Amino acid sequence: MPLAFAADQRGILPDYMIAALAQDGAILPAYDFVPDQIQPASLDLRLGEVAYRVRASFLPGPNTTVAERIDELKLHEIALGDGAVLETNCVYIVPLIEGLALPDDVAAAANPKSSTGRLDVFTRVIADETRGFDRIKRGYHGPLYTEISPRTFPVLVREGSRLSQIRFRHDNALLDAEALRALHARERLVDDDDADVSEGIAVSVDLSGLGPDGLVGYRAKRHTGLIDVERRAGYDVTEFWEPMKARRDQSLILDPDEFYILASKEAVQVPPDYAAEMVAFDPLVGEFRVHYAGFFDPGFGYAGAGGRGARAVLEVRSREVPFILEHGQIVGRLVYEKMLGRPTSLYGERIGSNYQAQGLKLSKHFRT
Repeated sequence: MPLAFAADQRGILPDYMIAALAQDGAILPAYDFVPDQIQPASLDLRLGEVAYRVRASFLPGPNTTVAERIDELKLHEIALGDGAVLETNCVYIVPLIEGLALPDDVAAAANPKSSTGRLDVFTRVIADETRGFDRIKRGYHGPLYTEISPRTFPVLVREGSRLSQIRFRHDNALLDAEALRALHARERLVDDDDADVSEGIAVSVDLSGLGPDGLVGYRAKRHTGLIDVERRAGYDVTEFWEPMKARRDQSLILDPDEFYILASKEAVQVPPDYAAEMVAFDPLVGEFRVHYAGFFDPGFGYAGAGGRGARAVLEVRSREVPFILEHGQIVGRLVYEKMLGRPTSLYGERIGSNYQAQGLKLSKHFRT
């Protein structure tokens, strides 16, 4: 029986409903899913067999397909079957293995995977005839593409590599301030007695120094070797990153066009019946960008899934001018949304999640 929702059902589809969508033909992979491709509240998207180097980033806009825009803007075509290097400061468009034929009452949203963001690889999903990145309208029928732009490290990718993830939702179930405060009272979403939970959980930066070495984060080195996105624990941290220790005044000057990995001051958790997303704070508070990868799955940091609260890792890049971050400065907000059902598997060690109970942690590609 096809997946169907009552009018009053709202929320993010869990893993078993994503599998049902695929069974119903609403998700159209060119070939079968691989193990662990369906996550508790999202589906990993796989790169197809070819990448197109294009002159510039673009949106197709109404009445135009992505393929038509690629034909106008492509500079070079790269086969990904045996692996290929994507260079920094170039823009690539890759057709994805997964296409969609969504029901009229299901929409979708995409984001980079956590490991993608921590490598400073900028990715956005594009659909035909759209005016925005990473948002797929209800009832969309058509192919999906991802825009890839490595910012710091050249990366080796291949057909089947998973850089992005997609969530499916029926209507909007975002918690308002009152509902969020009630959930925090029941579940203690953040380990701060004075937490700001008005418009999402306020997330601030920790510059006090973590661990015996007093680390506050890492700054990416330039002119490094490449990183194979499929190679786990394959690289020495010191070849790619400069560790940064806490300053006496607990501040950090962000240099323009440099990339930093920092950690939140707060340890947060996502209960099993909810999903969360990191969203930008107020752009008027500073000229910097935080967090390319915004999805937090049900069970992240949750005690019942092997966590006791987990720090949010912050992927930070300053813009045109140097900017001073202070310890405890709010840099983002974690908003929560109801799930349509509890996932069969929560984020955690049992399903091989890489960042449960994390502190300050680089991507899975680096040896700890």
